[in-house]
Amino acid sequence: MEVSHIIILALIQGITEFLPVSSSAHLIIPSQVFNFEDQGLAFDVAVHVGTLLAVIIYYLSDLVKISTYTIESAIKFKQTPVSRVGWYLIIATIPAGLCGLFFNHYVETLGRSLEVIAYATIFFGLLLGLASYINRKLCWRTLINIQGARADSLRHLTFTQALCIGLAQCLALIPGTSRSGITLTAGLFLGLRPEAAARFSFLLSIPIILASGLFELFKLYQSGGLVQSNLIPMLMGATIAFVTAIIVIHLFMKYISKSGMAIFVIYRLILGCVLLYIAS
Repeated sequence: MEVSHIIILALIQGITEFLPVSSSAHLIIPSQVFNFEDQGLAFDVAVHVGTLLAVIIYYLSDLVKISTYTIESAIKFKQTPVSRVGWYLIIATIPAGLCGLFFNHYVETLGRSLEVIAYATIFFGLLLGLASYINRKLCWRTLINIQGARADSLRHLTFTQALCIGLAQCLALIPGTSRSGITLTAGLFLGLRPEAAARFSFLLSIPIILASGLFELFKLYQSGGLVQSNLIPMLMGATIAFVTAIIVIHLFMKYISKSGMAIFVIYRLILGCVLLYIAS
């Protein structure tokens, strides 16, 4: 791979992985418009490792605390608000994990269709806009907006909310949907404050990205591609994706505390139209 291609693709992955704009839709553009060669499975795994490390590092203190309390609750059979968040993350991960396991072949087929990606980008963008509008205008988020609680607090998250967000995450298997976008949309519909919905979405992404990465790594090992891979492009891509993603997560959390989702909705509509034009 050319160095410029490595930088562009890693930046795209780092920027779009955690924004509600669909990374799969963006990764189509370089190959369709600029005739980039296929970056290969090894590079895909590398940049996903970079974004995975970014979200783990950003929420490291949270992860340590949640893990500790969850393990303690399993041993002592005593729940706390923090341990409940841990169990809710586990429960919310199961639906998407099962869907990915059983429907992976169909997803890969859909991934080849530019029209599917374009229409999904537009439809789920509109859905995000509707969720944001309802959340802000009808004040559904006050359902868990407890006086004195942090804006991104998950202490009052319910089992039903967590399960519904986990079920919504299954839709992310449709290329163009955006995993972070659909989980954020579900959280807003369910009355979570935007900051809390985004925090749960990012924490929920960790087991899914990890499982997906391990699965792709296993396929790479089986095909012998792991031995033949050039480590320099992989390390370069992973590093760029890591740095970019950790900056994007930080800026996004600050942005949504003051602004709505309108900019992302508009962007998705434009992107979807561009993809439809390319497909025509």
